[in-house]
Amino acid sequence: MPQAIITEGLGARNLIGKICQKAGYKSVLLVTDKTIHSLGYHTVIIDSLKKEDISCSVFSDIASEPNIAIIEAGRTAALECKAQCIIALGGGSVMDSCKMIAAAVRLKNRPVGSLLLKFLIVPGKTLPLITIPSTAGTGAEITVGAVITNRRGTKNASVIVGLNITHVVLDSELTLNAPRSVTTSCGIDALSHGIEGYIADVKSDEDDMMKSRENIRLIFENLPHLLEYPDDEISRLSMCRAALYGGNAINKQLAGYVHAFAHSIGAKYHISHGNAIALCLLPIMKFQRNKCLERFAELAVYCGFANETDGIGFAADKFLQALTRLIVTCEFTIKGDFISPNDFNSLVNLIAKDSINYSSPVVLKNKEIKQLLKEISQTDLSHLI
Repeated sequence: MPQAIITEGLGARNLIGKICQKAGYKSVLLVTDKTIHSLGYHTVIIDSLKKEDISCSVFSDIASEPNIAIIEAGRTAALECKAQCIIALGGGSVMDSCKMIAAAVRLKNRPVGSLLLKFLIVPGKTLPLITIPSTAGTGAEITVGAVITNRRGTKNASVIVGLNITHVVLDSELTLNAPRSVTTSCGIDALSHGIEGYIADVKSDEDDMMKSRENIRLIFENLPHLLEYPDDEISRLSMCRAALYGGNAINKQLAGYVHAFAHSIGAKYHISHGNAIALCLLPIMKFQRNKCLERFAELAVYCGFANETDGIGFAADKFLQALTRLIVTCEFTIKGDFISPNDFNSLVNLIAKDSINYSSPVVLKNKEIKQLLKEISQTDLSHLI
């Protein structure tokens, strides 16, 4: 797993030049997408690199769904400028692209298509990566996974063994102007990582458990506040930190059925990941209540929703009630009625297949997956209460 140094604060990307100078880099490739490039968020980084006499080339052709051609072009750009490091500035698509580009540079004699493996092993580690997330949600700035579209047009998920993320720079300035819908969908996505990580059926050390608890507490405290005060720099930074902790949960504790359902429903109906997560989160958490009573109760006490003297069942319900209130506060308008009963059987197969990659506290039978699909299809987030 990457052991990155974390640098954070408003305008923290100004420190990229010093970070690269200290690491001894003479040439870097800055990778971003066309939107961020058009907004000029990358210029601060270029200026900081110039101050340290570090050569910087820019590759800004990243698409929302990166494919093999983009990775090939990125690898060519990195090789041509003799990059010693890749700086990733953007959201999940930029992060995933840079991970695969960093691996492809080390494996430069192999076609990119041959690298889209479930586990891509890179001997001696990938090219070093410095990640600067522009959203507070996916945790992709630290996760070892990357999703790239193959030549058949389907998405391929790879775990990159040897991924060398050396620094993560959390710059809250990049999220200050995020639309409300982006703040809420990214926030709920990050929260799902923390919750599913905390209740996962894996052995976790206390540091990882604490990061997942902090992910959850920070989002409950800061997301509603940001919806009322979107320019609050401290809360923006707290959300960035929460997203990073969520990425740690993905790496160390894995996800669960919320993501298996959201991935399958999102792919089938072209629903954004944040909306799909929001739609699936409550029904699945409530279904898992009895199995997760103790963990839900711990979270309720940690977040201040219940007292240590409260009964486990009472405290667990307080956590689920707080989760419901948060989703209501976010004002999601999505309804699940687009999910057709005619698609239930195919969705069951997709969800069951995807869930193998995770570590849920319960293993659902196909009939239980179908029952949850029915509940989700009847869910209207705008009328929860």
